[in-house]
Amino acid sequence: MDNPLIQPDPGLFIWTILTFLVLLFLLAKFAWGPLLKALEERQETIRKSLDDADQARQELERLHQESAQIIAAARGEAQSIVAKSRVAADTVREDLKQKAKEEAEVLVRGAQRQIQLETARAVQQIRHEVVDLSLAVASKLIKKNLTQEDNDALIQDSLTQIDASQN
Repeated sequence: MDNPLIQPDPGLFIWTILTFLVLLFLLAKFAWGPLLKALEERQETIRKSLDDADQARQELERLHQESAQIIAAARGEAQSIVAKSRVAADTVREDLKQKAKEEAEVLVRGAQRQIQLETARAVQQIRHEVVDLSLAVASKLIKKNLTQEDNDALIQDSLTQIDASQN
């Protein structure tokens, strides 16, 4: 056993343990502290990111609900506007019908008045012609030609008698 690697050397053993402890102390003081601190910071950053993501998700859900409510309100308002428009259109239609009916009634009344006036004129004209014919026949019968004043007097007298007989 001449191999120095296999033979235990107490000095080498002590120096190896001492070097290991010094290295362990230096790593603990300078490396593990910053590593653990970096890991904790990273863990905190991840936790904060997860919390932010959860808050963003909750905010998104809230906004989704609000938008659904706004859409529902807008639909309700649109339906209300459509219903009001229909009612207004019906009202306008009824007003136009009523106005047309009134105008037709006015036209019918005007036409009836015109017919009455024309009928009265025709009756008056027929009366005058009947009187003139009666005077012509009477004047031929009595062979006397009446003057214009006599004609007017006879016409008025005949009209008065005709009016009295109709009433």
